[in-house]
Amino acid sequence: MQSGQGLRFAANISNGFLFSGIDFLQRFQAAKNAGFSAVESAFPSGVGAEELTAAQEAAGIQQVHLNLPAGDWANGDRGLAADPGRVEEFKASVHTGLQFALALRCKRLHAMAGVIGSGADRQEWMKTYIENLRWAADLLSKNDILLLIEPISSIPGYFLQHQSEGLDVMKAVGHCNLKLQFDIFHAQRKDGNICDFLSANISEIGHIQIGQVPGRHEPNSPGELDFSHIFSHIKSLGYDGWIGCEYVPTGDTAAGLSWMPSCD
Repeated sequence: MQSGQGLRFAANISNGFLFSGIDFLQRFQAAKNAGFSAVESAFPSGVGAEELTAAQEAAGIQQVHLNLPAGDWANGDRGLAADPGRVEEFKASVHTGLQFALALRCKRLHAMAGVIGSGADRQEWMKTYIENLRWAADLLSKNDILLLIEPISSIPGYFLQHQSEGLDVMKAVGHCNLKLQFDIFHAQRKDGNICDFLSANISEIGHIQIGQVPGRHEPNSPGELDFSHIFSHIKSLGYDGWIGCEYVPTGDTAAGLSWMPSCD
């Protein structure tokens, strides 16, 4: 979906976000019917690449962003990239994610860092994180697929929480195929100064996501952020990437898209 400002919006069809009331594979068509031309999602556990591709092609919609497999989600895993004891699992997840991305013609993969325990050595985790990201960024670059990392505020103990930490990690990795996934919901909760950060770092950002604070609902729902201003600012910076709608609808997803024309 493209707003009057020329910004491009993708529906996040992960469980808990847009169109969650229907089967996952049906969400591609639901997003298309609502006016979106693209979707993004977490890695779809239990669904094969062929099934996903069939649903995507039947709907005539792009998959522009996908999470790598994040481990055993039901048992608390929230990514593998920084865990020193799970390097081989992480590498296997990158190969799996690459297989899905190629099938879906998806050009962005997000590697979740993981949850660090209270007794773990943060320096060791950081060393592993940097090495793993450098390896993955290089592998994906050979397939013209961008690797993303995202500071996340809503997962207790998540290894990467602040935008400045994300920039520091990118600098340490030193690979042009690694960019920041800038989720405005998480950034506002942890750091604030959304427009200033965007102005200073737009070249380091490979994907943007949105959700109002504090409720993580539609951009025009009550909250701290003036998204009309933020969207205008993003456009003024020349950002031509996708903006993922990773929010929890307050009601029916399609009915809640009335905020979109306000971007004109």
